[in-house]
Amino acid sequence: MKQHYRAGIAGATGYTGAELVRLLQAHPHLQVQWITSESSAGKLLSDVHSVPWAIPLIPLEEGVARAGEVDVVFLCLPHGESITAAQRFIAAGVLVIDLSADFRLADAASYRRWYGKEHSAPELLDDFVYGLCEVNRAQLRGARRIANPGCYPTGVNLGLYPLAKAGWLGDRVIVDSKSSVSGAGRTAKLPYLFVEVNENMSPYSIGYRHRHIAEMELVLNAAAISGPVRFTFSPHLLPLNRGILSTMYVTVPEGVSEQQIRDLYSATYAGEPFIHLLPAGQLATLRHVTHSNRCAISITPANPDEPDGREYIIVATLDNLVKGASGQAIQCFNIATGLPETEGLL
Repeated sequence: MKQHYRAGIAGATGYTGAELVRLLQAHPHLQVQWITSESSAGKLLSDVHSVPWAIPLIPLEEGVARAGEVDVVFLCLPHGESITAAQRFIAAGVLVIDLSADFRLADAASYRRWYGKEHSAPELLDDFVYGLCEVNRAQLRGARRIANPGCYPTGVNLGLYPLAKAGWLGDRVIVDSKSSVSGAGRTAKLPYLFVEVNENMSPYSIGYRHRHIAEMELVLNAAAISGPVRFTFSPHLLPLNRGILSTMYVTVPEGVSEQQIRDLYSATYAGEPFIHLLPAGQLATLRHVTHSNRCAISITPANPDEPDGREYIIVATLDNLVKGASGQAIQCFNIATGLPETEGLL
């Protein structure tokens, strides 16, 4: 196992790219070799973000030309723009971790359905490992092509995976999620301006419309032994800088007790360094997780007066820029290269 690795970051001036730079400053085995930005090439990162790292920003084309200088490239590019970049870095023999959605889904038809465009390299989809670390750790070991999960699906999938795997997840799940504004990216758009967001909370893409449903189905339907799950997903925009809170309403089989559910989650996530299972009576909040790579999960009976009730409310929280993006990408890198999983993340 190597002890020293070099990283390139494509798209370093977005929120996830800048978060990667920040996190890698604390990684003992991985250092930033170069970072790219099309809009700010020629400037320093410290010119674009209020950070102390005066790292030069270069065009993506120069990053491709310098692929031989890095062991891994993190693609923090918009959906649709990672495909060509991934192809070129793969051809150069570099470990590719893509933080966009371009390689998350199982087939080109799903990509077309949810992202409204044709996938230009469908032959590569099977080569990418979906990087939900706590679920796909075995597949990530030694992987050379990794698709980093979306922020909403990471919390929802981790919150519901134990129930799906046990066959205790009902066929209908309602997910009510709240996300911070950074989840929408750094592009200036009217709905994300301060006056629009401040002192407000807005639903969007509610029902069966949000593209992240595809990743929830990908993970939970693959794990479920009791049949496919139907999702009603209602995301909302919160006037916060970072964080996602997902409240999930589920129905378990008759005869399954709260203690059995807690035992199931404890067994499923035993030894997981970044899963924080809360005890009975506590609820997961954003303060449990912001600026960390943790996912906090709470389990609550829907009606405390019905000890044998079948309805439960699962709450999962995470930092959308860390466990929902850049932190999970580093966790994937650590697993893929055989480094201790928590390096650079504690």
